[in-house]
Amino acid sequence: MFGRIMDFLSKDMAMDLGTANTLIYVKGKGVVLDEPSMVAIEKETGEVIAIGREAKNLAGRRTKGTSVTRPMRDGVIYDFETASFMVRSFLGKVFRRLPLSRPKLVIAVPVGITSIEKRAVIEAAEMAGAGKVFLIEEPMAAAIGAGLPIDQPAGQMVVDIGGGTTEVAIISQFAVSCSESLRVAGDEANEAICQFIRQQHGVAISEMMAEVMKMKIGSAVPLKKPLEIKLRGKDLVSGMPKIITITDADIRLAIKEPTKAIIEAIRRVLEKASPDLASDVAENGIWLAGGGSLLKGLRALIHQAVGLDVIKSDDPLRAVIRGAGSVTEHFDYYRDVFMN
Repeated sequence: MFGRIMDFLSKDMAMDLGTANTLIYVKGKGVVLDEPSMVAIEKETGEVIAIGREAKNLAGRRTKGTSVTRPMRDGVIYDFETASFMVRSFLGKVFRRLPLSRPKLVIAVPVGITSIEKRAVIEAAEMAGAGKVFLIEEPMAAAIGAGLPIDQPAGQMVVDIGGGTTEVAIISQFAVSCSESLRVAGDEANEAICQFIRQQHGVAISEMMAEVMKMKIGSAVPLKKPLEIKLRGKDLVSGMPKIITITDADIRLAIKEPTKAIIEAIRRVLEKASPDLASDVAENGIWLAGGGSLLKGLRALIHQAVGLDVIKSDDPLRAVIRGAGSVTEHFDYYRDVFMN
């Protein structure tokens, strides 16, 4: 596998190593990989039997001898060995020939990452075959990916709602002026939905099913036309399959607390901003990125809460990797954005 992994040929690259998904960008090629950050392991032997999309397909349907895990938690590495193997395997899907040199690798990480967590990310990337590793804050990458003028003195506010973290930042002149990293995001909302359905309906569902429901009928504000969906879960009393009906109002109530936490984080960052930066944000609006920004009515809810325009970036799921990729394409220009 090592030869396949090391088909870098001096091609610098970027990685969004997320809690839910890992994306890889190769200089001159664009995004070449987008896979779930999941690994399936045989418990008895410790052997990895599936990575990425194949592992996700096993989640919830695994046998007693198999464990499906996410080596990333809250946007940072939780299981170092598994994360390193996952990164090597993903790179092995992308590169197939022997390298001419070890490439530079730009990795997007949460604003609130600790020095120990930074070291874990760098070491995992180096073990996978990268040369020099550069870390960029996720909201900075999202701002670049959204095409915002981060080189200008005017403040730009970005809210990146991923799987494990919500990153809120105001960016000016290649730097994050004020920010907050909240370990509440899409996964927390999915867990809240599962818990709500257990308590209100006595039915167990998977987090994957909760995610599907959230995206199909979930909303942050009441909809003009109410939505509902029938789902099959496991009755907690009888242990038998059971069909129940869930409405958009149910999902809204279930995710009320995670959504409120994100709104409060936005308020706190605005309160921390200088008068000039706050004025800039009032003029430029708040930009949303990440999968969580796809929740229906979220823009309206944020607007109601803070009174500012809210804009969703194009292709918000890939805003971070597009921005990190742009850094690899124009490395010298963006040299000042790195955390390390």
